[in-house]
Amino acid sequence: MEMDGTAGVSGHRHADEALLDDPARLAESDPGGMLRFTASAGAQVRESAALAAEANLSMLSDDLRARAVVVAGIGTAARTGDVLATVAGPRCPVPVISHRSSGVPGWVGAADVVIAVSASGRSPEALGAAEAAHRRGARLVAVGAPDSQLQSVAERARAPFIPVPRRAPARASLWALTVPVLLAARSLGLVKVNEADLAETAARLDADADRCRPTAESFVNPAKSLALGLAGSVPIVWGSSPLATVAARRFGDTLSANARYPVVTGALGEAGRGRVGLLDGVFGGLFESGRDIFADPDGSDGDATRLRLVILRDGGLNADDDTDEPLAVEERRADAVQTLAERRGVRCDVVTAEGGSALERLASLMAVPDFASIYLALAHGLDPMAVPAITEMKELSNQ
Repeated sequence: MEMDGTAGVSGHRHADEALLDDPARLAESDPGGMLRFTASAGAQVRESAALAAEANLSMLSDDLRARAVVVAGIGTAARTGDVLATVAGPRCPVPVISHRSSGVPGWVGAADVVIAVSASGRSPEALGAAEAAHRRGARLVAVGAPDSQLQSVAERARAPFIPVPRRAPARASLWALTVPVLLAARSLGLVKVNEADLAETAARLDADADRCRPTAESFVNPAKSLALGLAGSVPIVWGSSPLATVAARRFGDTLSANARYPVVTGALGEAGRGRVGLLDGVFGGLFESGRDIFADPDGSDGDATRLRLVILRDGGLNADDDTDEPLAVEERRADAVQTLAERRGVRCDVVTAEGGSALERLASLMAVPDFASIYLALAHGLDPMAVPAITEMKELSNQ
């Protein structure tokens, strides 16, 4: 089927700031309900925990400890493996690997566990991994839409299947997909996530959804403020720790898909080995020929595209950490990058994690950016739900 690549594409170059403080216009601009779906993150945690409890995950603890755990999927589904790895932490007794292509790594065998994840239950990557795990005798857990192809593979393999109702695009269903993966890993003895952690994480997501609600004006709504700061920029999102880096990459996912913004993401440690040079580049603050020193530092004077730095700071430690040294290094590095940005006139936003458990801190770093990506799309006149290029690519590749 042939499609016009511009069909359904709209929007305007400059952000409409007034729209963000007009709830009626916001509702009209979001016909697919992405704001509503994003606000359901806390409910997703609770529902998925209940659905996972109904699955027979206890059978996973009956066998010997896995040699390795492979989380197979693509896009948001694969991001669940990154979440598992960072929540499990450096003391995890076995490697956790996110696998983003069809099939499984060549070394996977009967001693390993494959967790196949697909919001639709039909992604080639998850289906291929589930089939390969079954053929090789690896233990399999499947997470996805009920009554799907993935469920059929799991039933054929007599493997646990956690049904996740499909109500929104996968990128708005991160928590619905993540919680079953974490609880499967708990049954395998890899993480210590308990019911209190899940409850506190859900409560944190609920609280942030309330802070970021459409009726809250920009000056008190952290997501609207972040969106307006990013408008017209090239965003760079860096995480200060492994946990914050997962949140940074998640923000890159949503900025690209929802707001259609190009974005650079990664870890501050990696940035300090090369990417921090972006601050000295042609989109930074020192390389502007003839720049007016009295110009608006937000870049509203003129149409020049500037960098906008977002630093996600963790500031927490995993329970298994023996020393404060990793935290001290990360905090000093974040302070240094903020100072460098300030010296070069590059504006910087900071989101700091809150909460006790690793899961709750991760939620606190993801919630506001998730909303910000949607508000940024709406400010540009884009429907964050409808992304024609995604649909067209799937059709062209017959997925």
